[in-house]
Amino acid sequence: MTSPKISRRSFLKAGLGAAGTVALAASPAAAVNKLSDEDLCTLIDVQKCVACEACVDACRDVNDAKYPEPEGPMPTMYPTQKVRVEDWSSKEKRYVTDRLTPYNWLFIQHAEGMHDGSPFELSIPRRCMHCLNPPCVNLCPFGAAHTLSNGIVRIHQDLCMGGAKCRTVCPWKIPQRQSGVGLHLDILPQYAGNGVMYKCDRCYDRVADGELPACIEVCPEDVQEIGTRKEIIEKAHRLSK
Repeated sequence: MTSPKISRRSFLKAGLGAAGTVALAASPAAAVNKLSDEDLCTLIDVQKCVACEACVDACRDVNDAKYPEPEGPMPTMYPTQKVRVEDWSSKEKRYVTDRLTPYNWLFIQHAEGMHDGSPFELSIPRRCMHCLNPPCVNLCPFGAAHTLSNGIVRIHQDLCMGGAKCRTVCPWKIPQRQSGVGLHLDILPQYAGNGVMYKCDRCYDRVADGELPACIEVCPEDVQEIGTRKEIIEKAHRLSK
């Protein structure tokens, strides 16, 4: 397997986000290769994120080949009042980066608040959390969502019928649907599902090749870190203290 590569543009943006520094993710690729069959977990330190969106660009770069390419008109779904077409394939929608879509699996959410009378703002990378007990996997009626041996949660695009049960049961409504593609077109295009659901797959193919997920590799501030679940939970507890 040959994993997709991160573009020069993403690395340049990461460098600009670091205000001239050249600090990239510290975890060596060899460590990921060693962990590829263990239960992986990521730590997100929201105190470090500067919202440069290098991770967003890198995610799109390496996953471009996985994005849906609808052909022809969208089938009319029945019952029309319950099943609506969700089409993000146009030029206007395909490059949206301020929310999750079938073409954008990571975005930066902004939050503001007050602490001890002083305002603060946080930038939060939002994507699939790859739950330990994922409801999307447990409740997918088609068996399209599954957990790999290293804890990565995937939606198999060749099996997904686009029923969106995974989005309904996800606490963060992560999976997003693209109509006009998928297995349902070959079975009952007007009644069976309505496309395919897409979300972050934690760059499972890169991890299998001993590489870091793209968002972690390019981040100039080391916002995210990957490791075994036990290791990451221990670090998270230390950080919270």
